Amino acid sequence: MFQSIEHVKQALAEQQYIASDEIATVLFLAEKLGKPILAEGPAGVGKTELGKAWAAATRQELIRLQCYEGLDETKALYEWEYAKQMLYTQLLRDKLAEVLADARNLSEAADRLAQEEDVFFSERFLLPRPLLRAIRTETPSILLIDEIDRTDPEFEAFLLEVLSDFQVSVPELGTLRARHTPGVLLTSNNTRELSEALKRRCLYLFIDYPTVEAELRIVRLKVPDLAPKLARQAVELVHRLRSLELKKHPSISETLDWAKALVMLNANSLDRQTVENTLSVLLKHEADILRARRALETGRLTGDGGDEPPRPRPGMPYRPLN
Repeated sequence: MFQSIEHVKQALAEQQYIASDEIATVLFLAEKLGKPILAEGPAGVGKTELGKAWAAATRQELIRLQCYEGLDETKALYEWEYAKQMLYTQLLRDKLAEVLADARNLSEAADRLAQEEDVFFSERFLLPRPLLRAIRTETPSILLIDEIDRTDPEFEAFLLEVLSDFQVSVPELGTLRARHTPGVLLTSNNTRELSEALKRRCLYLFIDYPTVEAELRIVRLKVPDLAPKLARQAVELVHRLRSLELKKHPSISETLDWAKALVMLNANSLDRQTVENTLSVLLKHEADILRARRALETGRLTGDGGDEPPRPRPGMPYRPLN
């Protein structure tokens, strides 16, 4: 449990996550108020890394639910291990034969078998998925619900009930309540608008791309072999790329990949040929690469076109990615 906002910043810094005052305040309040955090922002800005750093800083288990289109409560909550139930049925068939031996008819046999249902519908045959694991874990945990915007509204509505009471109903077992209320972080890349009901239940946090200086610190930390001058040129070029109208802007992980590539190529400066040959490390769509090459021809990417690197919102946090 965090003792203060400064304690939050210090604990996350030990996990190589540089948290702004806003991040630290929201995380501190989330623990004190017992509320989930909804972190929105572009892909690759460190939202998932915040969950990992939170778990590591508090020495709690990280339980991750990766969301995707078509995810339903069965895949997120629990399943019955039918194969295991069948195996136990075969192993216990002699005992079952004794129980049913003197049954006068099928109806009586079925009634007797129903009395033994607790043997086959118990937690030993329950296969917990992430949501149930977070509720039933013996020790406190951090539940990371990653990319909630990829699911449909029906699953989002189901999730509201779980997050409100931290309990689930299993028809065969009854209501299972949380042994420890987990810390919850939901992330969204803004691919669709989330419901107001979900937002009301969460503390809201927007994480944007970092400033040049913040990103430069990460590059120097994770790619120390890159010359300081070249590192600054690389980061400034990435920020110029993000000012273009691209299908997908380069994330911090792609900045680090590019920095490592420059080291491997023994690059001494960001000349036009080097940039053009390595643009595919930063950009993943042909149209984006073509647009970047046109900007390179005009000097916008190398700073020769008169444009200064854009200034993202200051103080945005980053945890260097592996």
